[in-house]
This record gives sequence, C-alpha cells and structure tokens, in this order.
Amino acid sequence: MEDSTTREKIFKKIRKALTNHRSQPYPNIDWDSNVHVLSGEPLDETFAKEFTAIGGRFIFCESELDFLEQLVQLSEESGWKRIYCYEEELCSLLEQVEFPFTRDQNDFKEGMVAVTSCEALVARLGSIMISSKSQSGRRLVVVPTVHVIFAKTSQLVPDVKDALLLIKNKYPDHLPSFIASLAGPSRTADIEKTLVTPAHGPRDIFVFLIDDKEK
Repeated sequence: MEDSTTREKIFKKIRKALTNHRSQPYPNIDWDSNVHVLSGEPLDETFAKEFTAIGGRFIFCESELDFLEQLVQLSEESGWKRIYCYEEELCSLLEQVEFPFTRDQNDFKEGMVAVTSCEALVARLGSIMISSKSQSGRRLVVVPTVHVIFAKTSQLVPDVKDALLLIKNKYPDHLPSFIASLAGPSRTADIEKTLVTPAHGPRDIFVFLIDDKEK
C-alpha cells in the first residue's frame, strides 16, 4: 500500500533506520575533548571580557561587605527606586546595611530592579546559568528592567558542560525543571536584521562577582 501522507513516509524512514543499524563510520573520533581552547588566563578575567563584550556590566568584589558598598553606591548613582529580592541569603545581606528592597511578588512596575543569585558563570561565553530551583523563581529573571546578579568565584567554570555538571551535583535527586543561560542584556534582530536592545527582558545586567576562595 502506497503511503498517502508525508507523515507516514517520514515514519517509514525512521523505522527503516532503526532496524538497519550501521557500524560507526568514524570510530576514532574523540567526542570527549573540548573543541574550544581557553586562552589560559584566569576564569574571572575571561568571563569579565566576554560578558562585557555582549553588553553586560561586571563588578569584582573582594568580599560580601565590598559587594554591599558597591551595590549601595551603584543604586544611589543610578537612582533605583524599586528593588526586589526574594532569596533569604541575599535578603539577610541587604538587611545588614538597611538597603531598601521589597519582597512583594505581585506589584511589578516599570524600572524595577531585581537582585538574584545564579547557578554558575560560564567563562568562555560570558554567560550566566540560572534555574527554577532558585528562590527567585523565573519572574525576577524576565520581568525586571535591571537585573543584579550575586555570584561567587567558586561558581566560575570554563564551559557549559562544566556548568551543567555543577548544577547536577548541587541537585543530585531532581534537576531543576527550568535551566537557562543568560547572555547579556536582552536584544533581538528579528525586525529587518537590525539589532535592537532591550527586547524581552532586562535592559541592563550587572554581575557582582564575590571572591569566596581562601587567600
């Protein structure tokens, strides 16, 4: 019986491919080695260079106290009025210096600033890995006009596969239902191939990298 639909033709080809196994035509290919070679410079320097190249703002902090001081200064200079934070660790830090923020999860306004953590920083791409396991959830990643990310040097990894391994080790029982990579402020080139920023997401992303390694 001749196939009557394109769908049936595709399924027939799939069944044929599954039943007629071929031997590996290139048995000596190395699938494990990384095809991307890092420059050899420190991961924080690589990340800072790549992250700023795609429009991000990078700030290195020697300690949590340094982070708070620089965040307060940046907030005053930028005139931030509505700052959101949900994560207990970050909220406790902000409360130490009486930094004004809200835990409101409903009243989102234009110009809002979100302070969140992240899962990992990928040096080669200058990108930030986030997940739904964070107390900030998904909304504080998409909705804010300005996104402030609190990260630690122990979260720096060379590449994406290392970031995924870090997440897997952190959540051994159940991986997050949502894992994403943030590559700088939102932008799009869908309209007439012209790059426009911001698009759907934060206009500005700041990464405060706190040195948590022993001296």
